Amino acid sequence: MPALMVQGTTSDAGKSILVAGLCRVYKRRGLSVAPFKPQNMALNSAVTPDGGEIGRAQALQAQAAGIPASVHMNPVLLKPNTDTGAQVILQGHSIGNIEALAYHDYKPKAAEVVFDSYKKLCKQYQYIFVEGAGSPAEINLREGDIANMGFALRANCPVILIADIDKGGVFAHLVGTLQLLRKEERKLVKGFVINRFRGDIALLKSGLEWLQAYTKKPVLGVLPYLHGLHLDAEDALPANQPKHPESRFRVIVPHLPHISNHTDFEPLRLHPEIDFEYISHLQEIPAADLIILPGTKNVGFDLEWLKAQGWQEAINRHLRYAGKVIGICGGLQMLGTAIHDPLGIEAAPQSYTGLGLLEFETRLQKNKKLANQTGKLLLTEKQVKIRGYEIHAGITTGKALQNPAILINQKPDGAISEDGQIFACYLHGLFDSAAALQELLEWAGAKPKQSFDINTQREEQLERLADSIEECIDIDALSLDLF
Repeated sequence: MPALMVQGTTSDAGKSILVAGLCRVYKRRGLSVAPFKPQNMALNSAVTPDGGEIGRAQALQAQAAGIPASVHMNPVLLKPNTDTGAQVILQGHSIGNIEALAYHDYKPKAAEVVFDSYKKLCKQYQYIFVEGAGSPAEINLREGDIANMGFALRANCPVILIADIDKGGVFAHLVGTLQLLRKEERKLVKGFVINRFRGDIALLKSGLEWLQAYTKKPVLGVLPYLHGLHLDAEDALPANQPKHPESRFRVIVPHLPHISNHTDFEPLRLHPEIDFEYISHLQEIPAADLIILPGTKNVGFDLEWLKAQGWQEAINRHLRYAGKVIGICGGLQMLGTAIHDPLGIEAAPQSYTGLGLLEFETRLQKNKKLANQTGKLLLTEKQVKIRGYEIHAGITTGKALQNPAILINQKPDGAISEDGQIFACYLHGLFDSAAALQELLEWAGAKPKQSFDINTQREEQLERLADSIEECIDIDALSLDLF
């Protein structure tokens, strides 16, 4: 099967971006191509049309390839909910929480799931671009590896190593990674890609010549630092955008310890008329026009963190001064009176006192709701159409739900407070529709002069990325030599 694996010398070296770009290049050439990531650890996830959950990066890569996302593109997804444990998602569905040491023993079973999914994709598509996880040089994780070289060896899949020169030490990263691989693993490495280069390429020439002579492996391309490239992050929280001096509308979001699906906020973060900021641990909570409570993988822990950071007082003060608040998924649950986790779905069995701003409570249950949804906003008589997805294990009940925030398939969801200052729902992707984004901003008190469509921008950025890859990498030679 023609397959190529992209492994990185570090996390955030550019693996996800390179795979997405290669998928778009092959799509433009009329070829049938699919992404695949054997094992992913991320709290940004997406719901697939076949009713499962995968890493957000693989959903973006599927979009780049022009195909529907599938659970088989990311058969093992680990969603950390403590420092030593994670919820394990196999082929789109949770099998429960597993501690790190126990998961190490579980890897042989996970490997069979990985190769079952890989074989299914191989039957459907002409080419597969495989993304590794972290670095293949983590020698303490080598035994039973299914994320990097363990997969490549069993699949007999050629590998290219990508490294980020912007971080510094790029030659040490590449040579060091290669040296820490076993002999049979090094044979699979067919070349290198250097990512995020700034400056005159002539200044890099002597280093490239040395690297090729020393390793006897070619540098397949040097990708430039693409300023302003904004594509959904796999897990790392994106940096706050520079403040827009002409903007007066400010949105803040607490950087919860287990924040999930923060890609919800990309339309706000990138909007040219919005000052958007994540507020981190011990950072002073500034005045704002809109506060948004995001989703989380451990709602009880993060609720207690929120209170300890002074957010409860800050939100109450914000509301007294007529500010607006939005809660999404876990953020919705926090706004209620109580959260109950009797089965220990996210941590030890426990109940938590909510922020008490909406009259409902939530009980976490074993079965998780996973669904792509369409609906309508109930903020005005216009009932603007929305599209998004649900990923949650909580069932919420209470009086506040009698004044719903949205309709999903003609069924009410979420709540709007009696005074109209609080909006809460379970729908992720709430701001992805340009019309819904405009409606929500106007409700919150903003007066944006222009519409902003994140979906259009994603497509533009994928095309820009593919253009850069075609310019800087000889795709025909790459295919001939490696596939």
